[in-house]
Amino acid sequence: MIASVGMIVVASLALTLGGIAFWVLGVVAALFMMAEWSMLQGVDAKTKRMTQFALSVPLALMAPASLILVIHDFFTLGLLVGAAFFVVITTRKPKLALGILYCGLPVFALMIIRRQDEGILFTLWALSLVWACDIGAFFTGRTLGGPKLAPVISPNKTWSGLIGGVVLAGAVAAVLHMQYGLPMRMTLATPVLAVLAQMGDLYESWLKRVAGVKDSGNILPGHGGVMDRLDGLVPVAPVAAFLVLLPHFYA
Repeated sequence: MIASVGMIVVASLALTLGGIAFWVLGVVAALFMMAEWSMLQGVDAKTKRMTQFALSVPLALMAPASLILVIHDFFTLGLLVGAAFFVVITTRKPKLALGILYCGLPVFALMIIRRQDEGILFTLWALSLVWACDIGAFFTGRTLGGPKLAPVISPNKTWSGLIGGVVLAGAVAAVLHMQYGLPMRMTLATPVLAVLAQMGDLYESWLKRVAGVKDSGNILPGHGGVMDRLDGLVPVAPVAAFLVLLPHFYA
């Protein structure tokens, strides 16, 4: 619990400061995730470092405009794909290259969201719905129990936990809508994104089961690795960014 509070405080502080602070936190998280992904793929330390170096190039272009002068999101997205392609041709390991997108895309999405006029609110929504889903799923599942959600992949997850997580995430979005004006499209989409967060959690559990490990790492006391904490945010962040940018597509 202490580690959980600490992580939320750090994330909230970086979110509030925005700019370089938020970018640095995203870069650090992505590089740790890439190291953990490489470990799950069973590669050696040299290959792990190479994937981190490949990922660091597009991550650098996600920096705020005060550092890189001009922001080119499509070029950065292309570099992410290019970095994945580089890993494929140098290692002949497509699954390892997938980690570039797995670790880089959520950071890319969050940087885009935070740059918007209401970036703090929108980013808080994306982060808090994942936090709320995790908290609601944990306590509801522990309290009510019931049928398992995916016993082969993650024996501890239950359908009651999924429902509890979705309900709490929806409640948080409703509060943000009523108190701070979160757009209705995001509020209504929150339950779907909460389910997506749980799917991200299950996917990471499957990766660990295939690799034969309990946690993706041990850097976070009581939580395992960075991937163990951000697995739900990985699929949510890109979809959240799409919802945030949706009005621009029709402008």
